[in-house]
Amino acid sequence: MNMNEPPHGAPAYAARRQRLSHAMGAGVAVIPTAPERTRNRDSQYPYRFDSYFFYLTGFPEPEAVLVLVAGESPRSILFCREKHEEREIWDGFRYGPPAARERFGVDEARAIERLDEDLVTLLADQPSLFYAPGADADWDARVMRWLNAVRAQARTGVSAPAQIHDVRTLLDEMRLVKDAAELATMRRAAGISAGAHQRAMRAVLPGRFEYEIEAELQHEFRRHGAQFPAYWPIVAGGANACVLHYRDNDAPLRDGDLLLIDAGCELDGYAADITRTFPVNGRYSGAQRAAYELVLAAQSAAIAQVRAGNPWNAPHDAAVRVLAQGMLDLRLLSGSLDETLEKETYRRFYMHRTGHWLGLDVHDAGEYKHGGNWRALGPGMTLTVEPGIYLRAAHDVPAEFHNIGIRIEDDVLVTDGDCEVLTRNAAKSVADVEALMRDGKH
Repeated sequence: MNMNEPPHGAPAYAARRQRLSHAMGAGVAVIPTAPERTRNRDSQYPYRFDSYFFYLTGFPEPEAVLVLVAGESPRSILFCREKHEEREIWDGFRYGPPAARERFGVDEARAIERLDEDLVTLLADQPSLFYAPGADADWDARVMRWLNAVRAQARTGVSAPAQIHDVRTLLDEMRLVKDAAELATMRRAAGISAGAHQRAMRAVLPGRFEYEIEAELQHEFRRHGAQFPAYWPIVAGGANACVLHYRDNDAPLRDGDLLLIDAGCELDGYAADITRTFPVNGRYSGAQRAAYELVLAAQSAAIAQVRAGNPWNAPHDAAVRVLAQGMLDLRLLSGSLDETLEKETYRRFYMHRTGHWLGLDVHDAGEYKHGGNWRALGPGMTLTVEPGIYLRAAHDVPAEFHNIGIRIEDDVLVTDGDCEVLTRNAAKSVADVEALMRDGKH
């Protein structure tokens, strides 16, 4: 991320702040960024900002808070660290309030040390306070101190906000529909991540270890400018692929097994999320191919349902129907399709949902239902489509299917017509995967 400019340009963030102020009507919103976290003793985790804060500012530093005052004269105030020559020698560059105001386009910027005192003034005679109650106990206590300090001025005619609203309710709706700047970043993140999966397919050989393939992914992410993995990669060979949240990534890869990789990069705050499953030796066996093509057909059916106006659950329902029929055809289950769907017996082999929102968080902000009904998909929404099948060894599972775990996941953008598959460059068909792996060995 360029330290000299917000990644989407100051006007994009200003437009988001203006939209939030308009949605608030009147009142004050307080949105802090994430704190730095200690890993152990004197070592800290790599810093990652709060997604809500970053969505409204593009500001990458810790110890920062955005305050929005909505109403007849709306304004934005960024509280951040002062310039500090000695700390910058140890820890790196700081903007300081004057440069932050100029670079990030806020109306004012003040030293973070002023926050408690200034909030008592800013909250006076405001009708509402918008923040994220319950997200952090320390912030809840701090907000109560501000409100009590304002209430203590009641005899002078000053009133405290009478209402507290969860600002995430407004921001979740805003974040659900991506603007052009966000989509440009997400397309880049998807392209980098697709290239990493292609690299991994070329690198796989029997006898290598899962962590070696993880290193190939991380290398590809970083060399193209992605700052982090969007989540810890899953590199799961053989039976490990039947563990949905496998994390060890330390087992040897065996000839005849499948390898499931669930990995995506984070670029300028935005996540990609791709899963591919392919044979360690470069050739799907008969049972592996049958199960794989079933999941691929389920994903195709789901992607076809990602259309503006369709309910959120339509892709999941389409995938489940294909998977359930396939499980019957492969003699993994018995009975009729209607019975399998009604009793949900398919859940033994497919136990998760078919997708989730995607954006600044890999499981991004946004409600899935409105008024008890699945919400309608609309242009600008981004989601994953990720059906799977997980066949643990069992006495009633045919031996040729034992320990086959398959998931196929892509990132998809809802448009006014056919959806756009952002991660389409990662090989997926049997023919394409086998050709890539074969060519990558020469």
